[in-house]
Amino acid sequence: MTTPDSDDLLAEQLLRLTRRVHRIQKRHLEQRGLGVTPAQARLLRTLAHCDTPPRMADLAQRLEVVPRAVTTLVDGLETGGKVRRVPDPTNRRVIRIELTDDGHKAVQQLWRARVSAAEEILDPLTTVERAVLSGLLDALVDGAPEQGRGPGPGRAC
Repeated sequence: MTTPDSDDLLAEQLLRLTRRVHRIQKRHLEQRGLGVTPAQARLLRTLAHCDTPPRMADLAQRLEVVPRAVTTLVDGLETGGKVRRVPDPTNRRVIRIELTDDGHKAVQQLWRARVSAAEEILDPLTTVERAVLSGLLDALVDGAPEQGRGPGPGRAC
């Protein structure tokens, strides 16, 4: 049985771990010299999971941000040659966002940076502890559906 104090401690531990994960991932990104922010990296990873190039509004919904934030991210990534705006083939008034070849390469580098960061974070754990943690994380992630949550990785945008 949990107590309010133990729940507070767990919440604090989760927040501290989240901040640590972000710091380590950011460092690994910087070491690879990709020239993308963590928010841009998230957009690139999201695009990589889309079956077809999404609209800006689709990206905003998927990333759970306001459309203006997506515009700013896309502007920066387009300037860096990692994405491009393309007209929708069925409605030229609609603009879609797709990865360029450099964008696909960046996604691979991002994946490697995430793996390196995960290895660093998980290094103190034994194989058994990692398996237990994996099960616990699955239970937390899959346990309660979130309102307004977009499709997960591997599903269309």
